[in-house]
Amino acid sequence: MKKAPYTKRPLSISEQLARLEERGLLIDEKKKAERYLRTIGYFRLSAYFYPLLLEPKTDHLYKAGSRFTDALNMYRFDRKLRLLVFSQIEKIEIAVRASIVRVGVDATKSVSWFLEEQFFHDRGRFEKSRGLIMKEWGTSKEDFVEHFKTCYTEENKPVWMLAEILPLGVFSNLYMNIGKASLKKAIAKEFGLPADVFASWLQCLSGVRNICCHHNRLWNRQLPNKPKTLERPVHPWIDQQEIHAERTYYKLAMIRYILISVNPRNRFTPNLKKLIDEYPTVDIAAMGFPPGWESQPLWLL
Repeated sequence: MKKAPYTKRPLSISEQLARLEERGLLIDEKKKAERYLRTIGYFRLSAYFYPLLLEPKTDHLYKAGSRFTDALNMYRFDRKLRLLVFSQIEKIEIAVRASIVRVGVDATKSVSWFLEEQFFHDRGRFEKSRGLIMKEWGTSKEDFVEHFKTCYTEENKPVWMLAEILPLGVFSNLYMNIGKASLKKAIAKEFGLPADVFASWLQCLSGVRNICCHHNRLWNRQLPNKPKTLERPVHPWIDQQEIHAERTYYKLAMIRYILISVNPRNRFTPNLKKLIDEYPTVDIAAMGFPPGWESQPLWLL
């Protein structure tokens, strides 16, 4: 495809409103719509206008009866979904840190095994992880890091300290590169998963976490890291027939499944149902939800 220069000019708020109306979008309260365009931005909201377009969407014409408030409700739903998901990934991330540190120290008998090549099978991957760890350590202003640097020599950095300053993506890479299969299996078992599925899910949830952190659209997107499907669950699970693992629904199911091990009395399911009920016009089928999803074993716990 031949590239062309970008020639679209920026539009004023009033011009943005006029364009939406010209394309058939109903705007009931223009002052409020102007405020949302000013404080959220036309481009950001365009992802929520998009599902309201007629086919072919390249004609940029809205379905009859489509309203600005319909897009705004999708935006609000997505924001609340991100907050809910992030709050649960936080619990999972902390539990993963604790497990990798505790089980790893017990198996390796080393307080600094994250930084020791002998415990990993791919040297290039190890060097990359080590570089990221050392960068985080070098720039951290945490009190415990400053205290360590003041009181101790640098060769034996305890993994329980490193764990507190590393993002989930680094843990995902560390776990995938662990050399001993028995260690990987022991860690994954704490979350009710085989090692290969746990590695895949960690990588995927790291991506979801980043989406939430950067306030990006989550609800109806096809996520790039397709996770491995779970074929032999030890906890109640979902019917995976005709389920697309790259869709948001599967990620929500993954979170719920891991929470059974991490926080059995969590409120994720009722909070998710409450959010969906609060926004009945949002098309959850676009997220990959199957009909009758709430009656499947995972969601009945």
